[in-house]
Amino acid sequence: MELFVLYALLLLGLSVLFRRRRRSHTSRAPAAAVAIHKIMDPAVAHRALVENADDFSNRPVPPFITFLADSNGGRRGESLATAPYGPLWRAFRCNLTSETLHPSRLAYLAPLQREAITDLVASLRLSAGEGAVSVRDDLYAAVFSVVARLCFGDGVDERHVRAMRYVIRDFQKYAVGEVRASPGSVRAKLAEWRRLRRLLALHRRMGELFLPLIAARRESRPPPCDGRRPYVDSLIDLRVPAADGNHQAKEGEQRGVREDEMVNLVSEFLGAGTGTVAACLEWALAHLVNSQEVQKKLRGEVDGGGDAVSGGRSLIRGMPYLNAVVLETLRLHPQVSFVQRHVHGDAAAAVLGATASGGDLFVKFTVGDIGRDKKTWKEAPDEFRPERFLPGGEGENVGPLPGPKEMKMMPFGAGHRFCPGVGLAMMNTKCFLAALVREFEWTPPTDSEDFGGGVDLTELDTFVKLIKTPLSARLTQRT
Repeated sequence: MELFVLYALLLLGLSVLFRRRRRSHTSRAPAAAVAIHKIMDPAVAHRALVENADDFSNRPVPPFITFLADSNGGRRGESLATAPYGPLWRAFRCNLTSETLHPSRLAYLAPLQREAITDLVASLRLSAGEGAVSVRDDLYAAVFSVVARLCFGDGVDERHVRAMRYVIRDFQKYAVGEVRASPGSVRAKLAEWRRLRRLLALHRRMGELFLPLIAARRESRPPPCDGRRPYVDSLIDLRVPAADGNHQAKEGEQRGVREDEMVNLVSEFLGAGTGTVAACLEWALAHLVNSQEVQKKLRGEVDGGGDAVSGGRSLIRGMPYLNAVVLETLRLHPQVSFVQRHVHGDAAAAVLGATASGGDLFVKFTVGDIGRDKKTWKEAPDEFRPERFLPGGEGENVGPLPGPKEMKMMPFGAGHRFCPGVGLAMMNTKCFLAALVREFEWTPPTDSEDFGGGVDLTELDTFVKLIKTPLSARLTQRT
């Protein structure tokens, strides 16, 4: 009897929770916004995201943001990912692209990259020659150390960086985890409630870690080191439009960035700046393990090009095969499975066809399908062939972002809301990959016969495309 009562109370609590979420959600998305339109055609995606970018520039509100607002008395802390397309979003994005991620600032990253690569290589050396080495955690830690110091400056101690890394990884894990129960079932609702509660606890923990560091920067800021100004310094000085979804203000009135917004912006910077690069590195190394000829060709270019980290961006630009390997990895394994847009009214009808007219739509662009489209990529689109991006190949002149006239891949999105960190991600990926190929030979583990003598390339079916079984390879240190 007691178990029955407990179960009934649980169902009642879940029903109240989800009613509250639906009521809050309608403030930004009308109740009719239930239709989902799936786009796999590169031409249609280009027409929507590039040619009609203004109509396809809002994202659906993630459930956790609504849940977080409910727990904060209805006040939402926005970030670049969640803010509606408008003045607040433009203020956040312009600050990031004109300051921390401006191409001229990326040239000063070499000392941070060099230190992180040295530590990574030293860690892998300890395990090299002792059988198969699992590299996922080492890759993530190395990339995170670069992004964390780009965010907070060089004065952050290693224990604090490690604590931030753990909480960001856990937050990403729960934010994009698989839902195995049937949608709408009691089990699925219970799993969703638990997930949101866990995310809320992790979000509070992020505030406990980030806000003291931000407060310390407010009190005393050392001069920029090597031309690098930490991201949090720009956020402290940033003024944004005072009017937002929670507050009405006079025209032209401005305010500083609130603490809840600081936490969201910083967590977004750390998570996106690390997760995409670490995942891309793992996929690239997995393909190099399975494609020894490609690895040999890449190593020849890297050995002949000198130290990619010390040489900086100009030297990396002189490595076309390295660039081709990274682009082919992103084409086959974009780290985000899909890009979503919330399109109002009939604005999408001219782009998506008559079936899109009437009411609001959630439009899902499947990034992986676009990168493997057989009409666009005619030469074995499902195979790993970096040569397609070299002169004369079908991917010649194709980059990580779509061009103004056509789209062949969009691993970093497209239109107004493409990922602003594409330059940083590409630079970090190339520097780390070049160093790892220069320092080690990567070969399959001894138990790889089940996968044709290579490693298993099965994808994990979540929002972020990871290798289902973390990469494990034999590393031989080169002399």
